[in-house]
Amino acid sequence: MAWWYNHKNGEVEEGAQSLGSDRDGPFATREEAARAPEIAAERARKWREEEEREK
Repeated sequence: MAWWYNHKNGEVEEGAQSLGSDRDGPFATREEAARAPEIAAERARKWREEEEREK
C-alpha cells in the first residue's frame, strides 16, 4: 500500500483517498509521507542551486 500527503488538510492518507491535485506521493511509508513538505522544500532548494550553477 502506498502513502500520500494531503497538502490541503495536512494529513497523511493510506492509499489515494483525495483528489490528485490535493496530494503528494506516493511514498513507501507513513513516516516518509508525513515528511512530504520537508522533502518538497529540499528538492526545490536543490533545483534552485542547480539552476544557479547552470547560469
